[in-house]
Amino acid sequence: MNYSIRTLFKAGVVAAISMGVSGAAMAAEFNLRWGHYLGKGPFLEVEQDFARQIEKRTNGRVKISITYAGGLGKGNEVMTLAGRGAIDMAAAPPSYYAEQLLYWKVFQMPFIFSSPEQAMDVLAKSLAEFPVFNEEMDKMNVKWLFQQPLGVYFLTGPGANCDSVSGLKGKKLRSFGSSVPKAHAAIGAVPVSVRPVEVYEALQRGTIDYSFLNAGNIQQYKLYEPGKYSCGPIMAITGHNVLIGKKTWNRLPKDIQEIFVDQGKKTHAKYLAWLSAFEAKAVSSITEKGGVVKNFPSSELNKWKAAAPDTLNVWVKDMEKRGQGAMAAKVAARWRELTK
Repeated sequence: MNYSIRTLFKAGVVAAISMGVSGAAMAAEFNLRWGHYLGKGPFLEVEQDFARQIEKRTNGRVKISITYAGGLGKGNEVMTLAGRGAIDMAAAPPSYYAEQLLYWKVFQMPFIFSSPEQAMDVLAKSLAEFPVFNEEMDKMNVKWLFQQPLGVYFLTGPGANCDSVSGLKGKKLRSFGSSVPKAHAAIGAVPVSVRPVEVYEALQRGTIDYSFLNAGNIQQYKLYEPGKYSCGPIMAITGHNVLIGKKTWNRLPKDIQEIFVDQGKKTHAKYLAWLSAFEAKAVSSITEKGGVVKNFPSSELNKWKAAAPDTLNVWVKDMEKRGQGAMAAKVAARWRELTK
């Protein structure tokens, strides 16, 4: 009897050790932390799929954990944190790093692009033709993986008069970056810097009169509740960059690096194809939930563009002061050619 018990005990220990070894073998070799400034939701499903595909294609060797809503750092912090190795990956809007990303930030300047598709086309050509864009990422000690396309921007708030330039005069508009506030101020509006995750409360409290976000984020954050009216389209820009810190990147074996690059290209292409249908559904969802979507007439938009500074001209003049006028002029000329 004692012999049987000892035998069973030994067998149990061996089984437990075997299970432990098996579990260790199955554990991820690289556990990466991705800091995201936006809240979790359907608007980010393509990025969530990127993480799943990396895990699948590496046979579980890489596991990516995404922390949302600034849990690992705000939008103007996560890129720097990834570059330092404090976190592994980041989703970071280029306009939040206006003094570091002197070229990238132009993708989030107003009234340059006529559509998200055009913005992403210019981005692809710029990366292929101008090394300076990758050089800026190198200076931040990060590697660019792909870009999030954004739907067109709408003004969202409790007032119905968001469909004219005169109706926006004196109104507090959610703003960001360095050039968007100038476009808002040009028509007599008051730009107020508010993070996307804080917009709902800002509308509730009257900190802002109108949000300034795309339909996907209006739906994501249920902005139709504190702001019944959404007026647009106003402008098209690109979204945030998805990046991996160079310290983390250099730890990854070459075969895994190749998977990251390939999946980044696939996700970049998939995102744009996905965006159009998703944004259309978002607009339908907003109206179904009681929101009212109003057209911002082209005649009013033309008034706004006429009042606002010529974004590219202003940018080139600023770059001249920084000693980079010649390259900036080349980029601006190419962009005017691609967007005319």
